[in-house]
Amino acid sequence: MQFGVFSVGDVTEDPTTGTTVSEGERIKAMVRIALKAEEVGLDVFAQGEHHNPPFVPSSPTTQLAFVAAQTSKIILSTSTTLITTNDPVKIAEDYAMLQHLADGRVDLMMGRGNTGPVYPWFGQDIRNGIALAIENYALLRRLWREDVVDWEGKFRTPLQGFTATPRPLDDVPPFVWHGSIRSPEIAEQAAYYGDGFFHNNIFWPITHTKRMIQLYRQRFEHYGHGAADQAIVGLGGQVFMRKNSQDAVREFRPYFDNAPVYGHGPSLEDFSRETPLTVGSPQQVIERTLSFQEHFGDYQRQLFLIDHAGLPLKTVLEQLDILGEEVVPVLRKEFAARKPAHVPDAPTHASLKAAAERARDLETIDEPPAVPAVEEPTR
Repeated sequence: MQFGVFSVGDVTEDPTTGTTVSEGERIKAMVRIALKAEEVGLDVFAQGEHHNPPFVPSSPTTQLAFVAAQTSKIILSTSTTLITTNDPVKIAEDYAMLQHLADGRVDLMMGRGNTGPVYPWFGQDIRNGIALAIENYALLRRLWREDVVDWEGKFRTPLQGFTATPRPLDDVPPFVWHGSIRSPEIAEQAAYYGDGFFHNNIFWPITHTKRMIQLYRQRFEHYGHGAADQAIVGLGGQVFMRKNSQDAVREFRPYFDNAPVYGHGPSLEDFSRETPLTVGSPQQVIERTLSFQEHFGDYQRQLFLIDHAGLPLKTVLEQLDILGEEVVPVLRKEFAARKPAHVPDAPTHASLKAAAERARDLETIDEPPAVPAVEEPTR
């Protein structure tokens, strides 16, 4: 089981002080969060991709490469790579480059994003969102797996004899998660390729998230990648913790009430009851997170959102300390004890490289022996 944090990179006023950090301060804070995540023993740091205020992470590869240079263990991921509005050629090359710089500690989460205006900004039509996601990803897979690509589609110019550079590290493309909150077509896409499926598990009730994951699992099995319970599932979650639950609620309430994404809507209590948001003690977070397995089955990656809505960096770093010292060690132990032996771990570069080497060895074994040439008798 992989544990980590993901950031949407919003620049939001702190409602308790009335101050707002600069874009530069927020960018550097995200780097500090990533470094702290490795320091406290988490497995993954993921960041979104946005091209509109109040968000700053418009170039994930730039920031993740900077983090890669200062870390050695943590997996660096996106919590959204916009497969619809980014050119798949550019994605193939940018993330292969990052993969080399990070010694393989890279994966991606493909998504369509949640900002409609981004489509015309990059020359696309939001009405083609699903079709773009399907076509662009099909091309991306070929660019990573074929040295020379001839391709023609609907949404970009054809390619003739094209080679994306650099090639993926060890000829092993980064592992891909497909992230979606509500689109069954994306769950189907993930299942078709045998990729991972990630549900952010923040804004929607458990019943909805459960239906999406069940669909993905069923179709994963349908396409012959393994049993339904062997599908690769990731979940988000949103937490705020203090030693005493009352202190957590009191401190987080003004941030919740004024957050751009859900402020001035349902109460904190109602939202916590209807969604996986957990504001309370470390033990409450442990219990709520363990309950996900009961609803969604055994899964491979759990990411927490802890740094949005104007929370100051000092507070976020304190949350990371609590995760690393009190929450994640318990969750690791409990999830490991529950996981059946036949359920796989989340893929890593090392495991994918080993699998590719085994496949090549089997191909060599299965090759028919060469038939010796028969010389014509001399006369």
